[in-house]
Amino acid sequence: MNDQKLENLLNLALDATDAEREKSLNMNFGYDRQNRIWELIVRYHGDLSGVGERTKEIILLSGGYAIITAEESEIDWISSQPEVEYIEKPKRLFFSAAQGRSASCINPLQTGAFDLRGQGVLVAVIDSGVDYFHPDFRNEDGTTRIMSLWDQTIQRPKRNDAMETDITSKGENISEEGTEDTGKIKEGTGEEIRGVEYTKDQINEALAAGSREAGYRIVPSRDLSGHGTEVLGIAAGNGQASGGQYRGVASKSDILVVKIGTAGSEFAGTVELMLALDYVIRKAMELGKPVAINLSFGNVYGSHVPYTRGILGLNRS
Repeated sequence: MNDQKLENLLNLALDATDAEREKSLNMNFGYDRQNRIWELIVRYHGDLSGVGERTKEIILLSGGYAIITAEESEIDWISSQPEVEYIEKPKRLFFSAAQGRSASCINPLQTGAFDLRGQGVLVAVIDSGVDYFHPDFRNEDGTTRIMSLWDQTIQRPKRNDAMETDITSKGENISEEGTEDTGKIKEGTGEEIRGVEYTKDQINEALAAGSREAGYRIVPSRDLSGHGTEVLGIAAGNGQASGGQYRGVASKSDILVVKIGTAGSEFAGTVELMLALDYVIRKAMELGKPVAINLSFGNVYGSHVPYTRGILGLNRS
């Protein structure tokens, strides 16, 4: 009998052979076949420290959710723990098309007495990244409108047994005494464990470096497909590149950007999406501003109301 705490798709994937998983983009997503390790989205209550003793990694999210990395053989044991309420596997995300402001009847709200252009609001884009050099995402003085940029695809320096290595904004390696990486629960938020977060000051430093090449040595995040830059332009571009002709909806807003994916890969799943949503909400609370999130990634693996239990959990937090 299938485990009732596991979603149907995860039960199906666990029952399938390796050959059957390879034939499906969905069943194999989130699974490391070589090491037989799964990445799992878990709804829980209470304390997961006991679960951490038999897992590779736990990242605690808002609203009673966590991302757990564990060997396939440990999934039944994890499910049996009373703190664990529900487990699902990651699903792969795909680009979705975005519509312009005219199709959304925005123009009448930006004329006359309304002049609603995103003042005092954050626009967050969770996508393929951003060309932060683009004039539409810069102020008149050339500084950035981006408050922070979290690139999940950039490899975070690994720790050894006695030293912890980090990289300065200038790309220099620095080391300091750190704690041993035990491979168990890694305390911290998503951006502290995966990828690299770049601040507004670092982006401004890159913009002032004199060239793209010099700037990328400071903030190496790039939008390789251009999709994230395009949808951010529709959502919040200020039209500076076109003399004001092609403005986005919230042209006077501040901006948050998350480039979702895994280290060294442009492919993203629902784990990366949940981490991104958690990051954006915490950043908005930290800055004390309301946030509108543009998410042009998606899939058709289940109900869209809500898309996943994870998003529902974040809405409730």
